[in-house]
Amino acid sequence: MLYYLISFVSFILVSKSFTNKKWWQEEGKLKLFSVGLSNFLVSWFQKSRLHTGLFQPISFRLKQMIMMNFSSKAIVENMDQEKDGGRVYLLDLPDLALECILERLSPSGLCNMAGVCTSMRERCTSDHFWDKHMKQKWGKLIGAAAYREWEVQHVEATTSRRNSLSDQTKKKGGVFHSLSGILPFYSWVIRPKLQSSRVKKTTTTTTLPVNSIMSLYLSLESGNFWFPAQVYNRENGNVGFMLSCYDAQLSYDSGTDTFQARYSPYGRRTIEEHIPWDRLRAAPLDTPPHMLHVSDCLHDLKPGDHIEIQWRRSKEFPYGWWYGVIGHFELCDGNENHCHCHYNDIVVLEFSQYSPGSRWRQMMINRKDHREEGNEADGFYGGIRKLYNVEEIARWKLLWPNQVLE
Repeated sequence: MLYYLISFVSFILVSKSFTNKKWWQEEGKLKLFSVGLSNFLVSWFQKSRLHTGLFQPISFRLKQMIMMNFSSKAIVENMDQEKDGGRVYLLDLPDLALECILERLSPSGLCNMAGVCTSMRERCTSDHFWDKHMKQKWGKLIGAAAYREWEVQHVEATTSRRNSLSDQTKKKGGVFHSLSGILPFYSWVIRPKLQSSRVKKTTTTTTLPVNSIMSLYLSLESGNFWFPAQVYNRENGNVGFMLSCYDAQLSYDSGTDTFQARYSPYGRRTIEEHIPWDRLRAAPLDTPPHMLHVSDCLHDLKPGDHIEIQWRRSKEFPYGWWYGVIGHFELCDGNENHCHCHYNDIVVLEFSQYSPGSRWRQMMINRKDHREEGNEADGFYGGIRKLYNVEEIARWKLLWPNQVLE
């Protein structure tokens, strides 16, 4: 038996040395077989009674031959790497280095890299990389209302997808279910194949998660997502809307880098196109356009304060926010050392964009019990928001009309 074992191992080693194929490239099977066989023979020799001076050199030589073959494999691998020119592939980089590279890519670059392989797709679609791009381009325009709208659409899209998959499953399985009484092997042959094909199709056609930041960013860029925001001087600067800001549904046009707006006053829709970025803002307050804002700054108002006040033409219309300042009473000379206007319960609202004789120039409210007030002729004045941010005030002044309005 020992003779046959030694002959078998010798035949394998000699026959492999004469073949043109690099036998050490078959790492999995041959390596495990050779190492296992050599260890088995050596241990068998040592435990056997035949472990004499005759077999000690044989076992040592057998182990030495196998180790020399594996060392020659490592030399050949090093030579192959030198022939490859010492290239370093992207996926071979450490995670930190790869992350630094991906952080410097543009949104289009991340999309291109996501199509390379599964590993890069998982990395490049991560919210970690897209959050920065989202804040840089859309951070000042996408507010809480827009994110709520996106979540609603996400739920609706998920529900619709599940319903469509359920309908497809019923249609595809209906014929086979009807034949289940005729085909006794349906339950163990046809049904498993149908289920496996559906699972395979679902996994292979899986798209980007709807609730990811990348999905939101791409939906905004493509114009598919209509989001709520506010538009300054609506309807291309119509005189009737100068220095106002109204709620609208917006869609982005990447070709012109402008927006399309849809307004819905009094049951009719008004569409405006080619709106630039500087005429848009996210809603500063979480107050729907048809709801009265509860003012919390009335007792702090004094002459010279910048404000926004809700106004609407009639009770069927939504509110718009109009820019104004707190003015002085007629008998006050405006001198800060002698002015007592801020002690009065009546507050003067002044809209300087209108001429002094215009009926829109001034409005007076009671700071103690102010609610919505007005009439069908002059409109209805709602809640007041005091402006503290210098950038907000400067933005209103940039929108100031070239001439005084009547």
